[in-house]
Amino acid sequence: MTTLRTAVLYLSFPLLLAGKPLLWVEPTDLQSRDLFYGSGGKEHEPGGPFTFVKEDLDGTNPKFDVKDSQGNKWKVKLGEETGPETVASRLVWAVGYFTNEDYFLPEIQVEGLPDKLKRGQKLRVDGSKFANVRLKHGGKGEKSESYWKWKENPFNNTRELNGLRVLMAVLNNWDLKDVNNGIVANKDGNEIYLVKDLGASFGTDHLVRSHAVAKGNLISYDASKFITKRNAQTVDFGTPGRPSLAFAANPHETFSRTGMEWIGNDVPIEDVRWMGNLLGQLTPVQLREAFRAGGYSPENSEGFARIVERRIGELKAL
Repeated sequence: MTTLRTAVLYLSFPLLLAGKPLLWVEPTDLQSRDLFYGSGGKEHEPGGPFTFVKEDLDGTNPKFDVKDSQGNKWKVKLGEETGPETVASRLVWAVGYFTNEDYFLPEIQVEGLPDKLKRGQKLRVDGSKFANVRLKHGGKGEKSESYWKWKENPFNNTRELNGLRVLMAVLNNWDLKDVNNGIVANKDGNEIYLVKDLGASFGTDHLVRSHAVAKGNLISYDASKFITKRNAQTVDFGTPGRPSLAFAANPHETFSRTGMEWIGNDVPIEDVRWMGNLLGQLTPVQLREAFRAGGYSPENSEGFARIVERRIGELKAL
């Protein structure tokens, strides 16, 4: 089973013709998809004991690699992105796009940790435990040096790419840098295109100083802009917005996210409706299960789900 999972089950997708770039496949089982366990299902849910492998210093969030008792490799992420990323992966997968196998655990114990981590040291509990973590299955196949660009890819001007732009706005995923996209090769030689980092979701519609406000924050999500403009042909969304003025003194953060507003603008209205109709097939139970998967309380799951339902209704009404 370990070999099968490593070779095939890093992503959830059917057998398809080799050599084809893929962004989306029709979710014929949409209303029956399990949004609590996501693309990996209950059978791939990680379980300890976990053993430390190495620390990962890429990106802005503390991360490290572990192996479970079956020898499967998982990437552990700490911090504010763990809940929203898990939920976002469920919704993206539900409507036919490709995602990592992500799981949220309220607590994890890791054996063999170094005495001090370079990042995330303050998040350790009792030396070997961490609370509220996201585990991503570390299967083979991802070309870590390769990413796709929002402006230059095989899917430009297609319904599928435009639908993904709409979906990012529904989630308020404002961190749409090209390097947050990935290309994964499956065993048949197909190139799978995905947004591999979904952590900056369900908060503000742009980068702000506080990550606790910008990601997985019910008040911020409710108050953020969604549809900002529409005409007979196109729709503009508030996400991704420009970084807050607080980052004017940080050229790297500002420059890396400047000029991304176009991703949420001028989306053809027929493609907006298409995504709205896809999302509209999700049941109230599925939506709430997705937020429960991210570790949110029943009250917060209900609050987030109601906002998503409201946004879906706005899309369908266009």
